[in-house]
Amino acid sequence: MKVSIITVTYNSEKYLEDCILSVIKQQHKDIEFIIIDGKSNDRTVDIVKKYERHISKWVSETDRGMYDAINKGMQMASGDVIGILNSDDMLEDDTVVEAIVDAFEKQKVDSIYGDLEYVDPDNIKKIYRIWKGKPYKRSLFQLGWMPAHPTFYFKRELFLKYGGYETHFFSAADYEFMCRYLFHNHISSYYIPKLLVKMRRGGQSNSGIKSRLRANRRDFLAMKKNGVPFPFFVSILKPLSKLHQYYNK
Repeated sequence: MKVSIITVTYNSEKYLEDCILSVIKQQHKDIEFIIIDGKSNDRTVDIVKKYERHISKWVSETDRGMYDAINKGMQMASGDVIGILNSDDMLEDDTVVEAIVDAFEKQKVDSIYGDLEYVDPDNIKKIYRIWKGKPYKRSLFQLGWMPAHPTFYFKRELFLKYGGYETHFFSAADYEFMCRYLFHNHISSYYIPKLLVKMRRGGQSNSGIKSRLRANRRDFLAMKKNGVPFPFFVSILKPLSKLHQYYNK
């Protein structure tokens, strides 16, 4: 089974090498690694060229933001399965893609997801949040739940059928995408009880009250579009459902 992994970059020189190395070291070797760069002006492209023999396809050109770039990468993908790996994130260990392929082959599902750790940008041993998944039930979307997006892998044929990310949802585009696939279109999914991705702490949607309210509004619109019942109340439950993820060592 060929797995297409798409990484979007823009001035990503600080952490990109860690991301690339986490893909290169995978035991499963049938990987199509695609990098879409937004015409970086730092050393990003130099790092991509350094590992070019391990990268199946890459481009460096202007785009309309992260989700537009991901859509571009998905259009280029030829794998049986597609997943996204952010440029400052890492696959947890060298068995991650092997576990993903094994789940697809044994469970006969349309998509899979697993666990995620939010770590300190400069000390990945320091954990801030653990996004522990749970066995898939479509009804969980009605309680504000969603899989951890960076761990979500799906069959490429679904992209051809249901489309890519809707960029006008901005920071909620990943939620809308999974809501459209899993809730609205009833695709099947399976939870792997395994840490798949280490994600460096950051992001704009939770950086303040105004940005959180803006993100909640976009979540509400995504829920309403995809037929989630009582979207206003569910959009309030969604951030509250993540409070247990915060980790105290």
